Amino acid sequence: MSATLVREPRQVGPLADRLNTILATRGIDPRVTAEDPPTEPVTALELADARIPARYRRALADHSQIIAWADHIAGAGRPGPGGPGIAEGPSLLIAGPTGTGKTHQAYGAVRALLTRGVRLRWEATTSADLHARLRPRAGHDGERELQTLARCPLLLLDDLGAAKTSEWTEELTYRLINHRYEHMLPTLITTNLPTAELRTALGDRVASRLAEMTERVVFTGPDRRRTAPAP
Repeated sequence: MSATLVREPRQVGPLADRLNTILATRGIDPRVTAEDPPTEPVTALELADARIPARYRRALADHSQIIAWADHIAGAGRPGPGGPGIAEGPSLLIAGPTGTGKTHQAYGAVRALLTRGVRLRWEATTSADLHARLRPRAGHDGERELQTLARCPLLLLDDLGAAKTSEWTEELTYRLINHRYEHMLPTLITTNLPTAELRTALGDRVASRLAEMTERVVFTGPDRRRTAPAP
């Protein structure tokens, strides 16, 4: 039978003795290893804020229709261990001139869902960035990108109709909107275009589906970005 002798390591030398004395006078045992403080759990809202553009990271939805929409989506969510998940539901079309706060309210709606405890997997893109992401190029699977956006539980599509249109962009937009229309996936859409111009820019098929699948919120007023703040 063999035995292993375990000896507690100790510091030697006058400098170590002096350090131990100082620690002892402060009530600190030099033999005790300090533990890392417990880490606080990262909330879903904090995770979302890391993905939201800095300008909208503290956005709050204060429009009555948008608040009502968030309440409806949260209330209809599928139950789960981490809170309700996104289920089928209505979409929102936030329309109005440039600079009236549409994007701010849209990101505020995303944050409103998270503050209501909804487990939320979401994507956000502008219309122009959508086309750039899906444009065919070597080594890139645009079809997979399209399916990711089409199937995600919540999509924020900003500035719909603002990008230059072509047969390719019209077909792309139709496929995206049609999938979300058929599966009743909540979609937050902002646009600067009035209804008549939206139909011209996107085509009848997209405009017809948007008319049925969305609740419309119309903003008015001057461009806030160009309005000097009051003294």
